[in-house]
Amino acid sequence: MSRTKQPGTGFRPTHVVPPDGMPAWEAPDPGRPTVPLDGLLPVELVERLGDWGHIRCANGWAAWVDGRLLVAVPQDPPAGEGPPAGTEDPRSLLARAEQALADYRSALEELADGGLDGESFEDRTKGLRIGIVVDGEAVWVYDHEEGRWMYGEGRRMAPYATDRPPAHRDTGHQDSGHEDSGHAATRMAAPEGEL
Repeated sequence: MSRTKQPGTGFRPTHVVPPDGMPAWEAPDPGRPTVPLDGLLPVELVERLGDWGHIRCANGWAAWVDGRLLVAVPQDPPAGEGPPAGTEDPRSLLARAEQALADYRSALEELADGGLDGESFEDRTKGLRIGIVVDGEAVWVYDHEEGRWMYGEGRRMAPYATDRPPAHRDTGHQDSGHEDSGHAATRMAAPEGEL
């Protein structure tokens, strides 16, 4: 029951597949599996049916997935010529990630050596979020301060996906209906035209 790309309609990714990939189905039925999706594949969420999400790929191939697992991408791509301010050079993000990893490693070594108990380890690492994927010249780096993944192929980076909740359409304020857990949950975006 997969749909094909409609003539004249452009592909605009709304989500990416989680980094570890995910299973897919021909219909919203666990008994009808199809080819699994590769990690970080851009997809367009075209329909929701409960927890099921009907996605379309750039080549027009479509399938059903667990929509709860999709990672939303920013609604508007970077505008203007050149990257947005602060995204030109990946070295500062890599340095922050390197420092966060060193902090985590230090706390882990103290825990392993008996210098920290479990509660103290949890206190030292609370709110720490690190993410780096390097695949040849391509790099994805998690920007903890902005709550988003950045992508680059060399000296420049641009926003790739965000875990910030969407702003309310009428007030412009972010959704405060979720409990603060120390980091934002990955947001799910409704298909274009739905609220």
